[in-house]
Amino acid sequence: MAKIKIDKEKCIGCGACEAVCPESFKMDDGKAKFTGKTGKCAKEAVDSCPVQAITL
Repeated sequence: MAKIKIDKEKCIGCGACEAVCPESFKMDDGKAKFTGKTGKCAKEAVDSCPVQAITL
């Protein structure tokens, strides 16, 4: 699986990524944070980001 990168400047803290893939994403200080575990749902979570702050 490709490396996951989160652009903290773009992230609006909506929590969509965590809702779709809690094994890979957590909210931390109002911003998304990658847990280090790439779950099967990670691609779906990337696609769910409304501001495209997460990339593979």
